[in-house]
Order: sequence, then structure tokens, then C-alpha cells
Amino acid sequence: MNQEFLSLKWGTIKEWKFYSEECISLWRQYLSLGSSYSAACQRDTPEQKWLICQIIDACNAEKIWLDWDGVEVSKEDAKRYVMEYGVSA
Repeated sequence: MNQEFLSLKWGTIKEWKFYSEECISLWRQYLSLGSSYSAACQRDTPEQKWLICQIIDACNAEKIWLDWDGVEVSKEDAKRYVMEYGVSA
């Protein structure tokens, strides 16, 4: 099985490499909702954030890369990052 990869930045997807049908299907759903060519300009809707979390769960990567921080995190931490990014306390 090919190793998948997912990188997040500014609370959204920056880079990816998907091989599984499940990830590809979820990615297509995400794109169908509209996206910016730049992660910095992307403003994900709650549905898009939910889809990113589904992609995180579906990909066969053990860790997810947070580009801005330069660290690998667990899938749970990656989902928390996506859901909490840009939310004021």
C-alpha cells in the first residue's frame, strides 16, 4: 500500500498525496464545495472542516504535518487544529 501524506497550514489542507478511493472521494467532495488556490486565502465552511477531519481519519499516514509549526501531530491533534483554527476564545 502506498503511503499517503497530508500537510495542514492556516487551518486547511496545504499539501496531500492520496491513493485510497476513500480519501480521493472525500477530497473530491471537499473540492466540489469550492476552494481557493492558496491555503492562505481558503476559508473553510463547517462542512469543509468536517470533510478535512474525515480525510485525516481515512488517510493511512500515522501523523499529520503542520506546516507552519514544522511538526508532526497525531490525527486527533490535527482534527482539533482544523476545527479550532480561527475560532476566537
